[in-house]
Amino acid sequence: MKMRVGILTGGGDCPGLNPVIRAVVRKGIMIYGDEIIGIYEGWRGLIEGKCGKLDLASVSGILPRGGTILKTSRTNPFKKEGDEGPAKKIEATMAAQKMDALIAVGGEDTLGAANKLHLRGVKVVGVPKTIDNDLFGTEVTFGFDTAINIVMEALDRLHTTAESHNRVMVVEVMGRHAGWIALEGGLAGGADLILIPEKEYPLEDICKTIKKRHARGKDFSIVVVSEGAHITVEGKPMSAFLDSKKDEFGHLRLGGIGPGLADLIEKQTQFETRSTVLGHIQRGGSPTAFDRVLGTRFGVKAIDLVHQGDFGKMVALQANKIVPIPLSEAVAKLKTVDDEWYKVAETFFG
Repeated sequence: MKMRVGILTGGGDCPGLNPVIRAVVRKGIMIYGDEIIGIYEGWRGLIEGKCGKLDLASVSGILPRGGTILKTSRTNPFKKEGDEGPAKKIEATMAAQKMDALIAVGGEDTLGAANKLHLRGVKVVGVPKTIDNDLFGTEVTFGFDTAINIVMEALDRLHTTAESHNRVMVVEVMGRHAGWIALEGGLAGGADLILIPEKEYPLEDICKTIKKRHARGKDFSIVVVSEGAHITVEGKPMSAFLDSKKDEFGHLRLGGIGPGLADLIEKQTQFETRSTVLGHIQRGGSPTAFDRVLGTRFGVKAIDLVHQGDFGKMVALQANKIVPIPLSEAVAKLKTVDDEWYKVAETFFG
């Protein structure tokens, strides 16, 4: 049955979003005869009615493009508890656009809002998008593979300059609550120490590891640190790197742990130390083949779920199959690095 289906992308951008959009549009139009309505700037666009029709020409050539042609925002329609205004505006926009269903592409916050809308009766399907790879229920999310390849390439390049100057190089990567980017990117790039949010690291232990490495004749070290890593200095959290500003979902805006840690390491060890913050470089650029294919598979399954009437679900990768799981299950908790994974990395520390 022909339907009018809306699609939005929320939260931070990452490589692989455009392949999802392309897949929804291509299968929706060519197989189901749907009309696809693009919603611009995430939940904000749905609240403000920023919509436009997507056709085959709209998605031509976007497979290799990073970012999202629909733009994005971190607008939270449920920011104020008890305020139903934004949710009612979303429902009004969907009614005005005669949308039969909605596909929401995003991370824990975007999909958390989608789940709340589902409980209000909105027909919604979720697609997992988080560069941190921390969404529960799916083995991996698109964008993550691109990010760790960027980290790996950066570490390959930093190794040569670190070795040439006998320096310690501290590399800050993304990862608010989960250290997957630091762990896998660091492993692939041969990092000598990887610091993640799931573990606590006293500064003195970090310095001991670096000194131990130098004592055995290695005059340089590569330290990879997640932006949300839990580092303590004399028993107190190293919190100076936290910005006082918060986004609409209440998260502190992180950044600066790399330069701060580099300064402390140099003072403690007397080894020349430099820092590099990869920042948004990890988000930008063309997606890898893996992320293009995964995004495509997610988009195809999402439009299928719409036509099957299987709402309130998120598409997920499990045992190399794309399966639906309840949105409520996906946003109930985060997928963090476990001890078994981290022990693999610890083998190469120091």
